[in-house]
Amino acid sequence: MGNTAALPQREEHRISGVSQDQLGRDLPGEQTIRVVLADDSILVREGTAALLRRLDGVEVVAEAADKDGLLAAVAEHKPDVVITDIRMPPEHQTEGLAAAAVIREEYPDIGVILLTQFANSQYAREFLSLGASGAGYLLKERIANIAELERSLHEVAAGRLALDPEVADALLARKERAAGSPLGTLTPREREVLEQMAQGRNNATIAKELYLTERAVQKHINSVFSKLGLGDSTDVDRRVKAVLTWLDAMSAGS
Repeated sequence: MGNTAALPQREEHRISGVSQDQLGRDLPGEQTIRVVLADDSILVREGTAALLRRLDGVEVVAEAADKDGLLAAVAEHKPDVVITDIRMPPEHQTEGLAAAAVIREEYPDIGVILLTQFANSQYAREFLSLGASGAGYLLKERIANIAELERSLHEVAAGRLALDPEVADALLARKERAAGSPLGTLTPREREVLEQMAQGRNNATIAKELYLTERAVQKHINSVFSKLGLGDSTDVDRRVKAVLTWLDAMSAGS
């Protein structure tokens, strides 16, 4: 049996910083974001758990040190979000990625954040091919930034995508090697907006990051949709499809 430890329940709090209208999943206002955390390093695991406990409306319900322990904890607690290292025992290869695939298949409503030491675009593409909704891919160094950790956790819990900026940069760099990429018709500004979308940012945040008005951001997004040949599906679906088109183009350059 895998190494897992259930943690005591604590009082529920309102999810701070996220309104009910922003949530993509059915998370009642008074419900916490329940997290299962997995990492074979006890120092990393306990350090991350300590950071998570500092966040209002977040509860770490279990910790695990390996793939089997992670899957057992998920089956027992049915968390809102799983945060797992990509490399875990016994082989220290991609056990976390394999566990994520099982979780995405068996528990599609559970968000998964994959932690990695390096900005490996191939692993990112493989993980996101399992589904971009409620998915996060972050560098381990990013979790020390509590504001970024909180933002990513809320994005994934709400059913959106949270992609580490350095991973996004690595994927974007591969675009230059992608012959016939559908992104070739995008302007530099449209690519910047698409990269921000890939990081799970909403229009208001993109506008702030790129020093644009929200109206200008929406104009660029509409242009991206048009150039990538996306139809009249919902805006959420088109945003996900645009990001996946971008990732497909990146992997084509490998």
